[in-house]
Amino acid sequence: MHKKVAAKNSAVKPKNIKMSENAGINSDSRLEILKKLRVVIRAAQQHSLWIEKQCGVNGAQLWMMQELHDAAGLRVGELAKKLSIHQTTTSNLLDGLEKRSYIQKTRDPDDKRAVRLSLTATGLALLMGAPKPARGLLPEALLHLDTEAMEKLNAGLQGLVNSIEVVDEGFALLPLPFTM
Repeated sequence: MHKKVAAKNSAVKPKNIKMSENAGINSDSRLEILKKLRVVIRAAQQHSLWIEKQCGVNGAQLWMMQELHDAAGLRVGELAKKLSIHQTTTSNLLDGLEKRSYIQKTRDPDDKRAVRLSLTATGLALLMGAPKPARGLLPEALLHLDTEAMEKLNAGLQGLVNSIEVVDEGFALLPLPFTM
């Protein structure tokens, strides 16, 4: 199957998607899966809204603060890898935290080009009083899956992605919109 990949930030509309020959088979199963996806997405969205309402920071920023609590002195690129997002997105989210004095950036004494990140006392207080899990509902839920369940979920989701005619693979490195 030839997969078309949409250009970044383009408004590409998929062509008419043909139903597979077995579309009628297990239609109840497909609908049950759709319902479960809705529950997962909406639960994550509700958690993110709760975080923002309680703390005034978005879900991605709170996750960053948790990572900095667990490993002070990370570089921007290291933090981006921990969240699996673009370094540019990480920098933009960090700027908001720095403006509110929740984090501090300091030059690495060994490499003046590099910046090290740490929580301030204000940031730590916010993190300690924030709703849990600070890393977000989905990352935390994935931690509770055993290896076999994780592999099955990954394979199933890859199959779902493969079945979508137009996909922007760059979305994989962006936080979900409701967490920003």
